[in-house]
Amino acid sequence: MNTPETVLDTTAAVSVPPQLLRALGWWEATAIVIGVMVGTGIFIVPAQITRSMGTRDAALCVWAVTGVLSLFGALSFAELAAMMPQAGGQYVYLREAYGSLTGYLCGWSFFVAAQTGGISVLAVGFAEYAHEFLPLTPWEQKAVAAASIVLLTAVNYRGVREGGILQSILTGLKLGALAVIILLGYVLVKGLPGGPAELAAPTGHRFAASFGVAMVGAFWAYEGWNACTFAAGEVKRPERNVPLALILGTGAVILLYLLLNLVYYHVLPLDQVARSSRVGADAAVRIFGRTGSYIVSLLIIISTLGSLNGSILAAPRVYYAMARDGLFFRWCARVHPRFHTPHIALLVQGAWAIIMVAAGTYEQLFTYVIFAAFVFYALTALAVIVLRRTRPDAPRPYRVFGYPYVPIIFVLGSAWFLVNTLMEEPVEAGCGAIMLGVGAVVYWFWKRKATPGANPGDSPPLSPT
Repeated sequence: MNTPETVLDTTAAVSVPPQLLRALGWWEATAIVIGVMVGTGIFIVPAQITRSMGTRDAALCVWAVTGVLSLFGALSFAELAAMMPQAGGQYVYLREAYGSLTGYLCGWSFFVAAQTGGISVLAVGFAEYAHEFLPLTPWEQKAVAAASIVLLTAVNYRGVREGGILQSILTGLKLGALAVIILLGYVLVKGLPGGPAELAAPTGHRFAASFGVAMVGAFWAYEGWNACTFAAGEVKRPERNVPLALILGTGAVILLYLLLNLVYYHVLPLDQVARSSRVGADAAVRIFGRTGSYIVSLLIIISTLGSLNGSILAAPRVYYAMARDGLFFRWCARVHPRFHTPHIALLVQGAWAIIMVAAGTYEQLFTYVIFAAFVFYALTALAVIVLRRTRPDAPRPYRVFGYPYVPIIFVLGSAWFLVNTLMEEPVEAGCGAIMLGVGAVVYWFWKRKATPGANPGDSPPLSPT
């Protein structure tokens, strides 16, 4: 016969599986948005956009239009994030709106190239700018890039709170330094050096095509506003803080980019902006003198580390959610019993990113996946309308401003961008489509291995009405 002590011991032996912790506040979530978005693009891309458009006003228009479209996307994602505050973010929204295949293809593109490729690009960029201060051979630069991935993966392995604190510090330093450059650019530089006010500008139908090509670079600079939704399962009061982070973070970056571009055009002639491979450094030399390039190099190092840490923190939550649905390696669904992080997913992501750094294939894959990424952006915004119809009674703590026009405008803008990319860059678009086709084949492999009827998400899927 069992004694009370025996019954007590048996009950105590039943342990609750470790869970992710809600440890990120609104500022940490906002820091992820800003930190991931502001990487190296704003210091390089303005040259390509200026060459494509030929005039300052047309180039600024590209930044403004692309920024508004990104904000409309963020507003649309905000409704879905408040409605489904789960780990996995965009993967979960697509799964609920269209089924597991669409969600999986999004996660597949993230793992194969979009997120891990982005991490590799950022790590290599960090190493290249570190080379300005330390003499490094090409292989040593790859070693530094790999070491940065290992170090930041270790920080985030130890806890989402630790990763969030580091993200807050790096984002704060980044914003402060950029604010100083913007302010001093106008205070210290009074006269613009000689140079043409306009270059050869496209006209007629070529203007629209050139505008679309220029948007590729701008979208790359704005890329990452959706990252905080991946970690929504670890945000406090996610129904409030995730939409707030998306809107505040994206809006702040739009303003920041426009002001930085105005500084570039204020201190440099248009033709120098257009031909510069490092326009941010050239502008800093004009503002601060010969030490300016070192100042910008240090800023880019901080900026890159912030973007890298935010990406390493957020993306594994997608693979964690996929694994819980039986569509990825099962061990990626494990949560560390002490640190409460998806530690295996973090390690798998880090290993794949380091392999891409060593192989040097990240740039090609990252370019190819831009097309696929915008397919999923458009589908996710459209999911706001789909779920309003199929799940009208689901709780919606935040409803997108300007519904249905805001998501529709974003979908139409993304569709035009995709069509223009198909026409102007068919090879890259085609490779992105092939990548999705391979993903569909891999999906059926995982589907056959998954337990029939299993859908062990971070929280149960929404019930149909």
